[in-house]
Amino acid sequence: MTHSTFDFQNAAGRQLSGVLERGDGPVRAWAVFAHCFTCDKTSLAATRVSRALADRGIGVLRFDFTGLGESEGDFGRGLSGDVQDVVCAVRAMAAAGMTPQLLVGHSFGGAAVLAAAGSVESVRAVAVIGAPFDAEHVLTHVSPPLESLQPGKRVEVEIAGRAFELGADFVEDLKGQNQKDRIAGLGRALLVLHSPVDDVVSIDNASGIFQAARHPKSFVSLDKANHLLTDEADSDYAAAMITVWAGRYIDAADVAVVPPLQGVRVQETGGGKFQVRVETPTTSFLADEPASVGGLDSGPTPYDLLSAGLGACTAMTCRLYADKKGWPLERVVVEVGHTAKTLSAPDVFVRKIAFQGDLDAAQHTRLLEIADRCPVHRTLTESARVVTERLPDDRPDAGVATDGEEHVHRMEEVFAEGDCG
Repeated sequence: MTHSTFDFQNAAGRQLSGVLERGDGPVRAWAVFAHCFTCDKTSLAATRVSRALADRGIGVLRFDFTGLGESEGDFGRGLSGDVQDVVCAVRAMAAAGMTPQLLVGHSFGGAAVLAAAGSVESVRAVAVIGAPFDAEHVLTHVSPPLESLQPGKRVEVEIAGRAFELGADFVEDLKGQNQKDRIAGLGRALLVLHSPVDDVVSIDNASGIFQAARHPKSFVSLDKANHLLTDEADSDYAAAMITVWAGRYIDAADVAVVPPLQGVRVQETGGGKFQVRVETPTTSFLADEPASVGGLDSGPTPYDLLSAGLGACTAMTCRLYADKKGWPLERVVVEVGHTAKTLSAPDVFVRKIAFQGDLDAAQHTRLLEIADRCPVHRTLTESARVVTERLPDDRPDAGVATDGEEHVHRMEEVFAEGDCG
């Protein structure tokens, strides 16, 4: 099982935080998971169901809706805002070469995916877990009641023991949703999973969704599961049912079979002027430029990344050397600053290093010498070539082969050079 960050922008340009879950085997299809009302991507249901699906070959993006968890923006935009977030999530994944064919929603997230499915052509199947039939159902769990609020008025409310600020616009949005017609016109395969003892969203909601939907539609009882699926066996069972059911509707041929990424892939996100997504075999993140030059300030700059590579390699090399020597080095801290070249001077990287631990002066001096021999330092100060080739159009995700073991080998070579004994 592997997971990596996958952040993207909502319709208002706010950054939403997501996590991609992949199993150890090949990904047969991609899905988006929408969490419950006021929850976030770390909820038990979101985490466990997503990972269980990934283990079965369905890669999943679970993300925080606007204003929740680690996502930017203001919470309380109603169902419409959540629908926009789901659509943006699907489009961001498609732009990254991971087009979702399946939407999975838990509780109010189920209402969101039912409403969003019609706006994303790639989606072929929708599964909802403990979902309400009517968007207004969520108002029954809001205290104090909001129906009497005047336009523009906002009040603090308590939901599941947490405080939020909601207003009349939130109520108006929920009342303007026509979920019945959306479900009837879904045009996708639908799976409804619900517990008959759910005391948050009653089983009557599942009946309403199922009756409004047209075939192909299926229902799975979650037996004695509670609404939040706090028993891992229940979330695993739900994932197993979704996987088997979705296999009938998802076209695995649409998912390109590509080798695992072995180098680094960088591609534009379409957000802002400079924003790109950087993917490595183990994680992904955004890189950007400062707002002062037209960027969004959404990630490190290219020279930040270059400085980070030097700092990381320095710390790793010193750690490896100290461990081989048996020295009491507790921690290495490296700060790297960069000054751009001028007509009369080259680029300058200023590296400051702190070695924490019970080290004597000679050991400090030796570790500073070793820092100058780290592989990235040598790459920057000695000779290096950049070979540019065209990436085949039919293999956009192939990446450039590199070997992580090679870096460790090059660090170890430092210790075999003359006076490094």
